[in-house]
Amino acid sequence: MRPWIKSGTPWVWMTAGMVSVSLIAILGVLLLLGVRGLGYFWPTPVTSFELQTEQGVETVVGQIYRTDEVDATQLIDAGVRLPAYRQSAYQRLVVKIGNREREGLDFRQLLAFQIKSQHTPIEMAMIERSENGVFYGKPTAYIDQSGTRHGLVISALRQQLADLAARRDAINKIEQVHLAGVNYQLEQLRLEEKSRELEGTLDKRAQSQIASRRTQLLTQYQQLEQKLAQLRDKQKTGQLVVEDSHGDEVALPLENVLNIWYPNAMSSVDKLTFWGHQVAAFLSESPRDSNAAGGVFPAIFGTVFLVLLMAVIVTPLGVVAAIYLHEYAPKTAFTRLIRIAVVNLAGVPSIVYGVFGLGFFVYFIGGTIDDIFYQAAQPAPVFGTPGILWSALTLAILTLPVVIVSTEEGLARIPTSVRHGAFALGATQSEMLWRVVLPMASPAMMTGLILAVARAAGEVAPLMLVGVVKVAPSLPVDGNFPFLHLERKFMHLGYHIYDVGFQSAHIETARPLVYATSFLLVSVIVALNLSAIGIRHYLREKYRALEL
Repeated sequence: MRPWIKSGTPWVWMTAGMVSVSLIAILGVLLLLGVRGLGYFWPTPVTSFELQTEQGVETVVGQIYRTDEVDATQLIDAGVRLPAYRQSAYQRLVVKIGNREREGLDFRQLLAFQIKSQHTPIEMAMIERSENGVFYGKPTAYIDQSGTRHGLVISALRQQLADLAARRDAINKIEQVHLAGVNYQLEQLRLEEKSRELEGTLDKRAQSQIASRRTQLLTQYQQLEQKLAQLRDKQKTGQLVVEDSHGDEVALPLENVLNIWYPNAMSSVDKLTFWGHQVAAFLSESPRDSNAAGGVFPAIFGTVFLVLLMAVIVTPLGVVAAIYLHEYAPKTAFTRLIRIAVVNLAGVPSIVYGVFGLGFFVYFIGGTIDDIFYQAAQPAPVFGTPGILWSALTLAILTLPVVIVSTEEGLARIPTSVRHGAFALGATQSEMLWRVVLPMASPAMMTGLILAVARAAGEVAPLMLVGVVKVAPSLPVDGNFPFLHLERKFMHLGYHIYDVGFQSAHIETARPLVYATSFLLVSVIVALNLSAIGIRHYLREKYRALEL
């Protein structure tokens, strides 16, 4: 036994076992997020429950959210009358009932012994709306604008919904592109006028030109407003009559109906189509209903754009700092102190970096830029307010130690003989670094960048101080010059998870979106890391000949 222990075999097995446990834990987390997140979009049957309660017979319609057991003592304490047969625990169904404006609740808790019967009617529909969540009921008729009631034809209804969706997209395009563009030009014109006034160059000719351009823009704005009003009038096409769980007929404005589905009548292919439609909408649409519904495209764009901008900033800074520390800086106590400080900076809490970014980047640098270049915009700040540029710089400072340490370790692994060989061939130190050392150290640089991306993509705390918001009015990139607006605020998947999970007015309803967004955030981080790993592998193969 002792020779076996001395051979080191137990430590090998222990190490392998810990690695296996770690991999299983990681895969378990990913599997949980994937099942809970992607499973949220799968259509669940709409069930009609007939309950026997103390108040009498009641009907509840909804989708089963989860099933669990509740202790009998808890039910007794809550004043629930238990059945004649006594058990230590009773089955409980948590049902998503929808119809928020009528029921006042998103979920109902049903005890199994209260359920007299349950069935899944084929005609029961799940109606997706732009406001107040989902509505469950039986569509029975259609009321046009004149108030005439018509029989319901599903094919005609779906065509109307498609037309409404097309007009809704046209309205969004006018509001977010054309009107936003005119507003942007009007604001730039106002800033130009005020800037000329401050410079003393606002003569009558300049005033006339500015007034003429403003008149043209206002005319264009009015034309767009008229077109927008016409499209909104066309949206008011009528009402959909739906019978709810109480047997009452409810008239739903058709302009608020996004889609209508019959989960109980779906085949496997229909369910897969529904799932694909919901996933695509989640990835491509903007959030709605206080982020409790809709998609997360602005958050995806903001996360990826922030990480790419951070990578562009931190890579040259970290590489240059590492080259100086390893190749040029003298080996003194002060240099060793700098290295210790760099290593210790990696352990500073991220919220401290957020406070530093707010005070230094936003208030000091941003405020100075406004005072020098944007006097016409004052007192409204341009760069002196949180934005995506300051968020990227804050994350760059946060991840800078990782890039410096990784790059310096890569430089240290290059044999001294390689440097001497370059010098022997007549190369200067800068030529030796640029043509020999840096290509050989590029995989180590990419390793540092991979670690930086992995950390930066998941950070939330510092971003809450320097640029992230719950809902961004526009993306940092649009068709207005200079096309890239680094001063704008943005959305982030990490903050979106926090907001939906803890700040939403309908937390229980939005909780599945937390899993879906978390799985998406992990997928984005994995995709970014895989891209960096692919680049590192390419560089390693490209410069492998230099190591021979």
